[in-house]
Amino acid sequence: MFTRQELVRYSRQILLPELKLEGQLKLKEASALVIGAGGLGSPALYYLAAAGVGRIGILDFDLVDESNLHRQILFVSGDVGSPKTTKAKERLADLNPHVKIETHPCVLNADNAMEIISKYDVIIDGSDNLPTRYLVNDACVLLQKTLIYGAIFQFEGQVSVFNQLLEDGSRGPNYRDLFAEPPPPEMVPSCSVGGVLGVLPGIIGSMQANETIKVLAGIGKTLSGRLMIFDSLDFTTRFLKLKANPDNPVSGINPTIHALIDYEAFCNPAYASGERVVKEISATEVKRLLEGGTKIQIIDVREPFEYEMINIGGLNIPLSIIEKKAGQIEKETTVVVLCKSGQRSAQAIRQLQQYHGFNNLLNMKGGLLKWREEVDGELGI
Repeated sequence: MFTRQELVRYSRQILLPELKLEGQLKLKEASALVIGAGGLGSPALYYLAAAGVGRIGILDFDLVDESNLHRQILFVSGDVGSPKTTKAKERLADLNPHVKIETHPCVLNADNAMEIISKYDVIIDGSDNLPTRYLVNDACVLLQKTLIYGAIFQFEGQVSVFNQLLEDGSRGPNYRDLFAEPPPPEMVPSCSVGGVLGVLPGIIGSMQANETIKVLAGIGKTLSGRLMIFDSLDFTTRFLKLKANPDNPVSGINPTIHALIDYEAFCNPAYASGERVVKEISATEVKRLLEGGTKIQIIDVREPFEYEMINIGGLNIPLSIIEKKAGQIEKETTVVVLCKSGQRSAQAIRQLQQYHGFNNLLNMKGGLLKWREEVDGELGI
């Protein structure tokens, strides 16, 4: 059942009258998948491994970046440039050799989500984009898995437990009961766009781990049916009550979603309809155009301090003032718009197309991160 080393390691938890040896055994026999080894996933993974959850999956496609280190506590400076799943597994194995760590170094999508998620008891969503959140929610509902939700932006965080199996045999509310329809993509910026206080994902990710442990061990009252909103700037907490919506398309009385859909199209109607499509160009192609002498204009929409740290030339017009400075952008030549990852530049292009009639803008796909990968491996971003 437990080795002597395990009993010593978990002794302070086993002493808890709500947990005891039986609860610790439930944790050992359980499994959890953490989607995203970033700001939320890092603390969640640390505490799940430390608590003795027997099998833990890590899903992340990205590499460790220096700008991650102020909040993604699984990683250290020497990890920069390495796959997050590889380094996370190494660190968790050092923390607790008694748990099994599995890695999924891939992008979660409609083709692989059902197979991966089906292998775990509880799913922890540490993603930072709407398509993935809806994808994970729908997969969990279809597979009858409990989903531990967390989200952060600047100084505010949210936590809830979705689709939990209740005592009466029904399932608790899910993400679509909270947000039936997605807001415009530009209304949900990621940390790379809006920024985040480094300690906040540590707080929210730890809360996600706390809810996961309660679900797996069958103890306490979870956040099922409640959304906790935490403001770290003034240290206030609010709770919103959630109810199942009978018109929920994936879990309502007459559900219309019986299989995973195209979530990029669902979360971005313009993408689905072909209206104001953001055309893309690869970093390699941008390099070829520059070397070939083709006349192009480069617009870097990052903040000035980011531009000063590293850039590949071009005109620096931050996203926050892009519309005010639209007159500085050429309309008769090819314009390549870029940022760190491609998200802010895509948003800038949408705004310029919609409000200023531009039709000559190309988004450098993957931003400077792709430039480093495809063109210049020494770029220190």
